Amino acid sequence: MTMPRTATRSRKTAETSIDLTVNIDGSGISVIDTGIPFFDHMLTLFSKHGLFDLNVKTVGDVAVDFHHTIEDTGIVIGDCLREALGTKEGIRRYGCAYLPMDETLARVVVDLSNRPHLEFRAPAGTPHAPNMPFTLVEEFCRAVASNLRANIHVELLYGRDGHHIAEAVFKGLARALRDACERDPRVRGIPSTKDAL
Repeated sequence: MTMPRTATRSRKTAETSIDLTVNIDGSGISVIDTGIPFFDHMLTLFSKHGLFDLNVKTVGDVAVDFHHTIEDTGIVIGDCLREALGTKEGIRRYGCAYLPMDETLARVVVDLSNRPHLEFRAPAGTPHAPNMPFTLVEEFCRAVASNLRANIHVELLYGRDGHHIAEAVFKGLARALRDACERDPRVRGIPSTKDAL
Protein backbone atom coordinates (compact mmCIF):
# COMPACT_ATOMS: atom_id res chain seq x y z
CA MET A 1 0.00 0.00 0.00
CA THR A 2 1.45 3.36 -1.00
CA MET A 3 1.47 6.26 1.42
CA PRO A 4 -0.53 9.34 0.47
CA ARG A 5 1.68 12.10 -0.91
CA THR A 6 0.30 15.11 0.91
CA ALA A 7 1.72 18.00 2.90
CA THR A 8 0.40 20.94 4.88
CA ARG A 9 2.33 24.07 5.79
CA SER A 10 1.70 27.35 7.55
CA ARG A 11 4.11 30.24 7.01
CA LYS A 12 3.83 33.64 8.62
CA THR A 13 6.04 36.68 8.05
CA ALA A 14 5.61 40.41 8.49
CA GLU A 15 4.36 40.50 4.86
CA THR A 16 2.22 37.36 4.43
CA SER A 17 0.33 34.65 6.27
CA ILE A 18 -0.14 31.41 4.32
CA ASP A 19 -1.94 28.15 5.08
CA LEU A 20 -1.58 25.58 2.32
CA THR A 21 -2.26 21.90 1.71
CA VAL A 22 -1.33 19.89 -1.37
CA ASN A 23 -2.12 16.34 -2.45
CA ILE A 24 0.07 15.26 -5.37
CA ASP A 25 -2.18 12.31 -6.19
CA GLY A 26 -5.39 14.30 -6.26
CA SER A 27 -7.91 15.04 -8.98
CA GLY A 28 -7.39 18.77 -9.45
CA ILE A 29 -9.78 20.02 -6.77
CA SER A 30 -8.85 23.43 -5.38
CA VAL A 31 -9.95 26.06 -2.90
CA ILE A 32 -7.86 29.18 -3.53
CA ASP A 33 -7.96 32.59 -1.84
CA THR A 34 -4.89 34.80 -2.13
CA GLY A 35 -6.56 38.19 -2.31
CA ILE A 36 -5.43 38.51 -5.96
CA PRO A 37 -8.20 37.25 -8.26
CA PHE A 38 -5.98 36.73 -11.30
CA PHE A 39 -3.44 34.77 -9.22
CA ASP A 40 -6.32 32.69 -7.80
CA HIS A 41 -7.28 31.92 -11.41
CA MET A 42 -3.70 30.84 -12.23
CA LEU A 43 -3.47 28.58 -9.16
CA THR A 44 -6.83 27.03 -9.97
CA LEU A 45 -5.48 26.19 -13.44
CA PHE A 46 -2.26 24.89 -11.87
CA SER A 47 -4.26 22.55 -9.63
CA LYS A 48 -6.63 21.39 -12.39
CA HIS A 49 -3.98 20.61 -14.99
CA GLY A 50 -1.46 19.14 -12.54
CA LEU A 51 -4.19 17.02 -10.90
CA PHE A 52 -2.96 18.37 -7.57
CA ASP A 53 -5.57 18.96 -4.89
CA LEU A 54 -4.66 22.39 -3.59
CA ASN A 55 -6.02 24.40 -0.69
CA VAL A 56 -4.49 27.88 -0.35
CA LYS A 57 -5.33 30.74 2.00
CA THR A 58 -2.92 33.67 1.69
CA VAL A 59 -3.28 37.02 3.39
CA GLY A 60 -0.64 39.44 2.11
CA ASP A 61 0.26 43.09 1.92
CA VAL A 62 -1.46 43.53 -1.44
CA ALA A 63 -1.95 47.22 -0.69
CA VAL A 64 1.84 47.53 -1.10
CA ASP A 65 2.01 45.31 -4.19
CA PHE A 66 1.41 41.70 -5.26
CA HIS A 67 5.05 40.60 -5.13
CA HIS A 68 5.21 39.25 -1.57
CA THR A 69 1.92 37.37 -1.85
CA ILE A 70 2.81 35.66 -5.14
CA GLU A 71 6.43 34.86 -4.25
CA ASP A 72 5.63 33.60 -0.74
CA THR A 73 2.79 31.41 -1.99
CA GLY A 74 5.24 29.91 -4.49
CA ILE A 75 7.68 29.26 -1.64
CA VAL A 76 5.06 27.30 0.32
CA ILE A 77 3.85 25.38 -2.74
CA GLY A 78 7.46 24.34 -3.43
CA ASP A 79 7.97 23.34 0.22
CA CYS A 80 4.78 21.27 0.26
CA LEU A 81 5.53 19.50 -3.02
CA ARG A 82 9.03 18.62 -1.78
CA GLU A 83 7.69 17.28 1.50
CA ALA A 84 4.91 15.32 -0.19
CA LEU A 85 7.39 13.67 -2.60
CA GLY A 86 9.40 12.27 0.31
CA THR A 87 12.41 10.25 -0.87
CA LYS A 88 11.18 10.41 -4.50
CA GLU A 89 11.36 6.63 -4.85
CA GLY A 90 9.60 5.35 -7.96
CA ILE A 91 8.91 8.72 -9.58
CA ARG A 92 9.54 9.60 -13.21
CA ARG A 93 11.66 12.59 -12.08
CA TYR A 94 11.49 14.42 -15.44
CA GLY A 95 8.55 16.19 -17.02
CA CYS A 96 8.05 18.32 -20.12
CA ALA A 97 5.09 20.19 -21.54
CA TYR A 98 4.44 22.30 -24.59
CA LEU A 99 1.39 24.36 -23.74
CA PRO A 100 -0.60 26.27 -26.38
CA MET A 101 -3.05 28.97 -25.36
CA ASP A 102 -4.58 30.50 -28.48
CA GLU A 103 -1.74 32.52 -30.10
CA THR A 104 0.72 31.65 -27.31
CA LEU A 105 3.07 28.68 -26.97
CA ALA A 106 5.19 27.99 -23.88
CA ARG A 107 7.59 25.15 -23.09
CA VAL A 108 8.25 24.01 -19.51
CA VAL A 109 10.74 21.29 -18.55
CA VAL A 110 11.25 19.96 -15.01
CA ASP A 111 13.86 17.79 -13.31
CA LEU A 112 13.16 16.94 -9.65
CA SER A 113 16.91 16.74 -9.14
CA ASN A 114 17.34 18.38 -5.71
CA ARG A 115 19.45 20.96 -7.60
CA PRO A 116 17.40 24.17 -7.57
CA HIS A 117 17.64 26.27 -10.70
CA LEU A 118 15.25 28.35 -12.76
CA GLU A 119 15.98 29.22 -16.37
CA PHE A 120 13.24 31.61 -17.46
CA ARG A 121 13.36 32.93 -21.02
CA ALA A 122 10.89 35.42 -22.37
CA PRO A 123 11.40 38.28 -24.82
CA ALA A 124 11.97 41.74 -23.43
CA GLY A 125 8.71 43.64 -23.37
CA THR A 126 6.53 40.55 -22.88
CA PRO A 127 3.08 41.97 -22.08
CA HIS A 128 1.57 41.81 -18.62
CA ALA A 129 -1.75 40.24 -17.84
CA PRO A 130 -4.35 42.92 -17.10
CA ASN A 131 -4.11 42.40 -13.34
CA MET A 132 -0.65 40.91 -12.76
CA PRO A 133 2.83 41.97 -13.90
CA PHE A 134 4.54 39.32 -16.03
CA THR A 135 7.67 39.61 -13.87
CA LEU A 136 5.69 38.00 -11.03
CA VAL A 137 5.11 34.88 -13.13
CA GLU A 138 8.88 34.47 -13.14
CA GLU A 139 9.10 35.17 -9.40
CA PHE A 140 6.48 32.50 -8.72
CA CYS A 141 8.39 29.95 -10.82
CA ARG A 142 11.66 30.87 -9.07
CA ALA A 143 10.09 30.42 -5.63
CA VAL A 144 8.69 27.00 -6.60
CA ALA A 145 12.01 25.87 -8.12
CA SER A 146 14.09 27.02 -5.14
CA ASN A 147 11.88 25.43 -2.50
CA LEU A 148 10.99 22.27 -4.41
CA ARG A 149 14.72 22.09 -5.19
CA ALA A 150 13.94 21.42 -8.81
CA ASN A 151 15.57 22.40 -12.07
CA ILE A 152 12.86 24.21 -14.04
CA HIS A 153 13.20 25.68 -17.52
CA VAL A 154 10.47 27.96 -18.83
CA GLU A 155 10.54 29.42 -22.30
CA LEU A 156 7.93 31.59 -23.94
CA LEU A 157 8.24 30.60 -27.59
CA TYR A 158 5.75 33.22 -28.75
CA GLY A 159 2.62 35.04 -27.68
CA ARG A 160 0.91 38.43 -27.71
CA ASP A 161 -1.77 38.45 -25.03
CA GLY A 162 -0.54 38.82 -21.44
CA HIS A 163 -3.34 36.72 -19.97
CA HIS A 164 -2.69 33.88 -22.41
CA ILE A 165 1.06 34.03 -21.77
CA ALA A 166 0.70 33.75 -17.98
CA GLU A 167 -1.87 30.97 -18.39
CA ALA A 168 0.36 28.97 -20.74
CA VAL A 169 3.24 29.14 -18.24
CA PHE A 170 1.13 28.10 -15.23
CA LYS A 171 -0.55 25.26 -17.14
CA GLY A 172 2.76 24.14 -18.63
CA LEU A 173 4.39 24.09 -15.19
CA ALA A 174 1.48 22.06 -13.85
CA ARG A 175 1.67 19.47 -16.63
CA ALA A 176 5.45 19.13 -16.45
CA LEU A 177 5.32 18.70 -12.65
CA ARG A 178 2.47 16.22 -12.96
CA ASP A 179 4.60 14.03 -15.24
CA ALA A 180 7.74 14.40 -13.09
CA CYS A 181 5.90 13.51 -9.86
CA GLU A 182 4.08 10.55 -11.36
CA ARG A 183 4.98 7.11 -10.08
CA ASP A 184 6.38 4.77 -12.74
CA PRO A 185 5.97 1.06 -11.90
CA ARG A 186 9.18 0.26 -13.79
CA VAL A 187 11.32 2.57 -11.65
CA ARG A 188 12.96 0.77 -8.77
CA GLY A 189 14.12 2.96 -5.91
CA ILE A 190 15.33 6.48 -6.55
CA PRO A 191 15.73 7.47 -10.22
CA SER A 192 19.39 8.46 -10.06
CA THR A 193 22.71 6.64 -10.45
CA LYS A 194 23.69 8.35 -7.17
CA ASP A 195 20.80 6.56 -5.38
CA ALA A 196 19.84 9.92 -3.91
CA LEU A 197 17.94 13.00 -5.00
